[in-house]
Amino acid sequence: MTLIRRFIRRAFYESWLEAESQADTAGTGIFDWRPAVVLFTTAITLTVASYYGGSVSLAHVFGLDRRDYSVEDWEMLVRVWWTATRCIAYVLIPIATIWLMPGERVRDYYLTFRGVFRHAWIYVGLYVLVLPVLYWVSTFDSFHATYPFYRWANQSPRHFWQWQLLYAIQFVALEFFFRGYMLKGLSHKFGYGAVFVMVVPYALIHYPKPIPEALSAIGAGIVLGTLAMRLRSIWGGVAIHVAVGFTMDWLALGYCPPAGVGPCH
Repeated sequence: MTLIRRFIRRAFYESWLEAESQADTAGTGIFDWRPAVVLFTTAITLTVASYYGGSVSLAHVFGLDRRDYSVEDWEMLVRVWWTATRCIAYVLIPIATIWLMPGERVRDYYLTFRGVFRHAWIYVGLYVLVLPVLYWVSTFDSFHATYPFYRWANQSPRHFWQWQLLYAIQFVALEFFFRGYMLKGLSHKFGYGAVFVMVVPYALIHYPKPIPEALSAIGAGIVLGTLAMRLRSIWGGVAIHVAVGFTMDWLALGYCPPAGVGPCH
């Protein structure tokens, strides 16, 4: 228990103090343009990801006709496009703004690998804690109707692992944006409060998902945001996100029809 209390104090209370010490001093009269850039970019990013990540925009941009493809191949193309638009929105657009901001460097946005393995036990512990919850949620009908996102992942190991690769790439992009770009970009002004600013749009992107996952995303966003700010690294968050996503899909496969019979949900 002493170890747990010590970790909570270091992860949350000391993170707050450290981030607050880096925040801009109130009342200086100097406008900090970094939060304005980050929040404006967040609005643009979420709009691009929402409106241009689906099958309609894929067909329009590349002039494709879904009738030229099998259902499973078309859905895989849609998932490739979905992943690509997330990379553009969550990575390329933010990086472009970082390059345009004087004195800002991409590598400072919590991309370091230093200390990742030393603190790996924290993320392993978090994963072990959520495993029973994942198993419980996997029994819900809403879960079966949602996962896996690629409905044909049950057809073969190739289908499943192709989708997992795309899913993992998307998680890297997502963690960079929310736990890297937003936190680092907002911490100068809001200190540790940047975690809670970040959690608002992070919760919003979970709205189409089952409500247990949407609610848990709030707590997960706070925990992963605190750790990213404390450790100055997004990579532990990437690892646990990939592990949880894989586990959810693997559990969902148990409720899918056998290969050759039909897709999931």
